[in-house]
Amino acid sequence: PGWAGSSWYWYRYMDAKNDNEFASKEAIEYWKDVDLYIGGSEHATGHLLYSRFWNKFLKDRGYVTEEEPFKKLINQGMIQGRSNFVYRLIDDEGQSVNTFVSYGLKGEYKTSALHTDVNIVENEILDTEKFKSSRPEYENADFILENGRYICGVEVEKMSKSKFNVVSPDDLNERYGADTLRMYEMFLGPLEQSKPWNTNGIEGVFKFLRKFWKLFHDDEFNFNVSNEEPLKVEYKALHKIIHKVEQDIERFSFNTSVSSFMICVNELTELKCNKSKILEDLVIVLQPYAPHITEELWTLLGNKAGTISEVSYPVFNPEYLVENEFSYPVSINGKTRLNLNISLSLSQPEVEQLVISNQEVLKYMEGKVHKKIIFVKGKIINVVI
Repeated sequence: PGWAGSSWYWYRYMDAKNDNEFASKEAIEYWKDVDLYIGGSEHATGHLLYSRFWNKFLKDRGYVTEEEPFKKLINQGMIQGRSNFVYRLIDDEGQSVNTFVSYGLKGEYKTSALHTDVNIVENEILDTEKFKSSRPEYENADFILENGRYICGVEVEKMSKSKFNVVSPDDLNERYGADTLRMYEMFLGPLEQSKPWNTNGIEGVFKFLRKFWKLFHDDEFNFNVSNEEPLKVEYKALHKIIHKVEQDIERFSFNTSVSSFMICVNELTELKCNKSKILEDLVIVLQPYAPHITEELWTLLGNKAGTISEVSYPVFNPEYLVENEFSYPVSINGKTRLNLNISLSLSQPEVEQLVISNQEVLKYMEGKVHKKIIFVKGKIINVVI
């Protein structure tokens, strides 16, 4: 079959205009193999099986240099559908009756389960009028309800027209935008896992993008970005996300990046950060995840020519993540009384002097002289009196 006979195609890509051989020796030695192959698990017994056969055959014959065709293989999971079921009564003669019993009552009757259109079901409750108009045979259907509602059964399985569980992204795209839909798909879970499609969390991603947009605008929705030098804590938030996303992309761990973006934007929102040095790099980091909103902001930031795709990824500076201070819980005779932010560069005698001269600490000591101070760097301070 064609998908077996053409399963050496990557070699042809190396030298597509060569009319004398499938690829020159020079091209094969230069390109060698495929760095990354992403395909569904259904390829394993089809295309990939024959790809390995062809590669090993060509290697044995001396035409290629590599034993295996692909350096890295990822089988992406499927977005699965939530199927809904109605339960049709079966009479004593085994014939179907045009009566449908709610999920919680089906144990009391003999029934057969039928798929129903997920678009007429909300939170597992069937719109019985839409169901009756969905097919001529259901026009006069009767329903045995529980608490006045028809509850459908539910099961997670492959999306298929025959199962009436195919969900079009068009409505979600229209309501929330392509960036929200794109990020939400990433947010559902690890790339290699199959995930049930469920839109309950999409509102959270939508709110995140609105919050991100708000960093660049004032309360009147006017574009408002400052050229002030950022605070160290703002640089810290930025470089945490630069480092995290860089690592996540290398691991194809896109869902954890989305979570980290949410944390970063929350931190910058609390800091009321609108500094261009922070926001411009943040736009670049977010671009692969939300390309439309970031390109809009890129232009608003004054980058008139070109696209973010042509810009280098920001360079991570680990110095911004070095902790120079620690918030020590200070105890008096073992009872925590307050927290003090103290430089980690101070020696123990310097820390002790700072503690016993602090007015809040002196208040809790009630005029008594300390016997000793227990100091564990980066952990605790306990004043014994």
